[in-house]
Amino acid sequence: MTTQFATADWLVFTVYVLVMISTGWYFNRQKSANTDEYFLGGHKMPVFLVAVSVLATSQSAATFLGGPDQGYRNDLSYLATNMGAFIAAFFVAFFLIPKFYQHKVTTVYELLSQRFGKRAQKQAGMMYLFGRVFASGARLYMAAIAVSMILFGNISAENVIISTLVLTTVGLLYSIIGGIRTVIYSDAIQCCVYVSAAILVLYFLLQAIPADFSQILDALQNPPDREQSKLTVFNFNLDFTSSGVFTVWSALTGFVLLNIAAFGLDQDMTQRVLTCKDARQGSLAMIYSVIMVIPVMFLFIAIGLLLYLLYQRPDLAMGETAQTINQTFSGEKITIFMYYVLNEIPAGVKGLVTIGVIAAALSTLNSGLNSMASVLVQDMYRPYLEKRQINKPAQHFVKAGQVGMALVAMALSSMAVLCYYWQQYSDMPLLAFALSVMVFSYSGLLGVYFTAVFTNRGSATTVPMALITGFLVSLVFQPYVIDNILPDQWQFNLGFTWQLCIGALLSFLVCFAGNNNHDPLKVKQMEVQP
Repeated sequence: MTTQFATADWLVFTVYVLVMISTGWYFNRQKSANTDEYFLGGHKMPVFLVAVSVLATSQSAATFLGGPDQGYRNDLSYLATNMGAFIAAFFVAFFLIPKFYQHKVTTVYELLSQRFGKRAQKQAGMMYLFGRVFASGARLYMAAIAVSMILFGNISAENVIISTLVLTTVGLLYSIIGGIRTVIYSDAIQCCVYVSAAILVLYFLLQAIPADFSQILDALQNPPDREQSKLTVFNFNLDFTSSGVFTVWSALTGFVLLNIAAFGLDQDMTQRVLTCKDARQGSLAMIYSVIMVIPVMFLFIAIGLLLYLLYQRPDLAMGETAQTINQTFSGEKITIFMYYVLNEIPAGVKGLVTIGVIAAALSTLNSGLNSMASVLVQDMYRPYLEKRQINKPAQHFVKAGQVGMALVAMALSSMAVLCYYWQQYSDMPLLAFALSVMVFSYSGLLGVYFTAVFTNRGSATTVPMALITGFLVSLVFQPYVIDNILPDQWQFNLGFTWQLCIGALLSFLVCFAGNNNHDPLKVKQMEVQP
């Protein structure tokens, strides 16, 4: 395998670094005076820019690398999951975003303090942080391992760690001063970079397949190695295993819940919506982002479809037989897209793909750093000082947010290194792997928020019990747990979307069991009233 950069690759890479340095300096000129500016941009961010930022946050390195893998292995059925995204977007726009603006919250977990007290706010924030370290750490790992392959020519632990640290340091330095305003502008730039890289890869793949459009469509509609067309969008198979997570039934159930959690309960995405002027603009930004994600996701899956034709249809690719593909690198399994990048991509394009991976990683990483820091400061540190009646100036909390970002950066780097070893024991595709780790925190958060929004039940006692229930249910369903606790004849494989449905339901029932009228916190508050 050849992994060295050509002169054209280094030139592209150098231009990207210069753009990063210049834009980082430009966007960080204006410092934030308070947490409203640092974490919410003073509610002055344009709708379209926020929509692009939400898009870039959701389309991480997992999409850049895992999207083509989905197209190569399967079909277009992942696009059907956007049905769930649209349902979730309108749900969040109608039920949650107006409440966030009404109560003037900085983080989505502040809303819980209105119902269940400060403890619930802190507990939900901690669950988010725990889950986001898993999810963002997994995405950082995927980017780091790709960068290590291309730049160092191997994926030894040492070089993967170096790649992880470099990505984290760049993301931290870029956004630590300007806060969310810098992150949103950076997201727009990174989105343009990785989409441009994908379009160029698609162009070179089309050039490598000397067939007209009708031949390509016919080959994809009638693949010799599977019964179903690779252009299938709506898969109606009732499959509850991990291979059936992109069916229509899963899209209308688990993916609805997944996107409600992502858009309305995950500070990583919701924070961007809260930077708009009002609830209407925030809702529009979120809906626009869902619309834009469809062509972007199709672009990455289409790369996988063309890679399938390149390697499995020699009659179209001017080969005598289907190529034997050794999808390993340094003894470890890699995606088909990385195989193409490492072996066949033209000089200059390899550099662009590298910065595409980096751009996708940074757009998600910067978002995670700022959103997690906002939870640390607003849901934990500030209430801690208020409880002890310690007054601090507004600028103090901005500095606390910067320190929080540094702490988060270290946590994400550590999780990325852990994922390096974790994913070696899993055959799960990268895209599904990245999505599935969100279930650990989303299950409990969904149960708690559904109780808070739609019922008068729940209490400060049942909130933590519900959050823990959601995490434990998700943990029990993991293959490495099932293999160890169940005999062979009882073992089963359950897709992460169905895990989320069960976890959210059980968490809701646990939280709902609490009676707010008899909550110890409420009783204590009533006792001290005159």
